Amino acid sequence: MNIGTPAPDFTLYATDGESVTLSEQMGTPTVLVFFPAAFTGVCETEVCTFRDAMANFNDIGATVYGISVDSRFALAAFAEKTALNFTLLSDYNRAATDAYGIRFAGLAGMDGYDVANRSVFVIDAQGNLAWQWIAESLGDEPPYNEVQVAVSELTAGT
Repeated sequence: MNIGTPAPDFTLYATDGESVTLSEQMGTPTVLVFFPAAFTGVCETEVCTFRDAMANFNDIGATVYGISVDSRFALAAFAEKTALNFTLLSDYNRAATDAYGIRFAGLAGMDGYDVANRSVFVIDAQGNLAWQWIAESLGDEPPYNEVQVAVSELTAGT
C-alpha cells in the first residue's frame, strides 16, 4: 500500500461483541496494530508496550486498535490478562489481514493457520494511510517511538 492512499475499510468484532467499522472511526488519527496471536511472548510484549504508551496516544487524540485473527473470546481473555486499555478486534475471517496484504501462512508450521504478520498502520483523520511498518520476521517488534512520532506529526498544529 502506498502512503497517502485510502486505507482499506473493514468491519471487525471487538471483544464485547460490538462491530467496529474503520471508516466510521475517522476524524482523528487511528493506529492499527496487527499481531499474529494472543498469548504469545512477542505479541504480549507488543500489546503491553502500546498499553503503557496509551496516555501519549490519548494526549494526541489518536485511537489504537489491536487486531489479530484470534476469536473475540480469546482476545477478551488476552485483554483481561494484559490489562489492556485499548480495543482488540477479531479478524477471524482474515478480511482485514488480506486487505492490508499482511497474511502470514502457516504459523508455527501449522498448515492452514494463517495469521496477520506483525505490522502497524497509522491512518490520518481523513482515512488515508500516513505511515506503515511491516515486520520482516514475526519476532520483530515495531519501532514504537516512530509510531508515536508519525501520529504526533498528524496532529501537530491542530
